[in-house]
Amino acid sequence: MIKILPILLVVAYGLAMYRFSVWRTQRELDQRSTELADPVLSRLTDRMADALDLPRIRVHIYEIDPVNGLAAPDGRIFITRGFFRKYRNGEVTAEEMASVIAHELGHVALGHSRRRMIDFSGQNALRAVLVMVIGRFIPFIGPWIANAITALLAARLSRSDEYEADAYASALLMKSGLGTGPQKSLFRKLETLMGVRGAMPAWLLSHPKTDERIAAIEANEAKWLPA
Repeated sequence: MIKILPILLVVAYGLAMYRFSVWRTQRELDQRSTELADPVLSRLTDRMADALDLPRIRVHIYEIDPVNGLAAPDGRIFITRGFFRKYRNGEVTAEEMASVIAHELGHVALGHSRRRMIDFSGQNALRAVLVMVIGRFIPFIGPWIANAITALLAARLSRSDEYEADAYASALLMKSGLGTGPQKSLFRKLETLMGVRGAMPAWLLSHPKTDERIAAIEANEAKWLPA
């Protein structure tokens, strides 16, 4: 019979590590970020703010080189210095950068950071159960199988969040009069901008494949726009 106490301890440990990770992330972002001050991007974010009935949308630059955007657990929106540099060099348009901001706003509005805490704890509990159960029958590779199963589950949940944030961004961009063209064109550039070429199968990645994301955006457009 599986004992419950070890599972509860794993869940408690997962929650504690999540809280620590949130604190450490916020501290890092506080120390290594400044508020974005770009007049062209500000005009676009103001249009999105009007569409959301907000006074303004604050965006910060996180001083690291990798190309990325992120939504912090406290609701702040960040683009990395590396991403902003691509924009300033003309590799990314202002409208494409606005689509990144809209996507990260989607993560905040849809509560993905809070949901991650629940998912993270549940995945730790599932891993503990799988290690105990599979380990009885396959002692040496049981933990590896358990880790692989929970990693695949985490990737699937993350991809679901990405689709939801994409849909939110599409709706916001359309309402703001920017349209989804910049969102789709940026997706086509991302692998080149990030210096990666999808060597791993899409089902092992935390983000959906580019073609699938664009297809989902176009499917939403077909539903939302009048015939």
